[in-house]
Amino acid sequence: MEETAAAAEGVPVPDARTGVEASTRYGGMSIRQCVDKINKSLEHPKVRFLREHMIDAGCPVWVRLLMPLNCKDQGFAGGYTSGKGIAICCNHMTFQDEINQVLIHELIHAYDDCRAKNINWKNCYHHACSEIRANHLSGDCHYKRELLRGFMKIRGHEQECVKRRALKSVQINPHCSDAAARDAVEAVWDICYNDTYPFERAP
Repeated sequence: MEETAAAAEGVPVPDARTGVEASTRYGGMSIRQCVDKINKSLEHPKVRFLREHMIDAGCPVWVRLLMPLNCKDQGFAGGYTSGKGIAICCNHMTFQDEINQVLIHELIHAYDDCRAKNINWKNCYHHACSEIRANHLSGDCHYKRELLRGFMKIRGHEQECVKRRALKSVQINPHCSDAAARDAVEAVWDICYNDTYPFERAP
């Protein structure tokens, strides 16, 4: 990732291993515009809910852990790095909703990291479980979002989307081969898809 003014002031540059898919649009927004929209996202009900549960779990998400960056890799909209924080790829963002979704998705990874205590992002099964949960609970696979991506299937679209997006993320993990990623997603699917905590049910 390319360092920005924010990174030059001491914000660590993450490897965004658990990144979500970037928008296909080009250009994006400036860092200043992005920061304004990140601040607005902090008032989103689901973002506030997740941050409150992070505090309850002993892992508050300070604003300084939210890192607006310009990202070279077109494959990422953002990412979570354990011990560093959440990256938001401003140059891949166009709308407020996109930033909201990145924060919600990555906060679920951060929550899993806090809740599990011993989560190992190099472990394909651990990574697969968190990706399944993040895609399922964030709303990334809402049918309207899938339609915008060109996936027209209506019946059963949500589980298919969650599995597809989780697999794609785990395949990017340098510690997971394609076969290992597929095995991990299948092995943990039932337990992790049905684990909706801290939500009572999938939003």
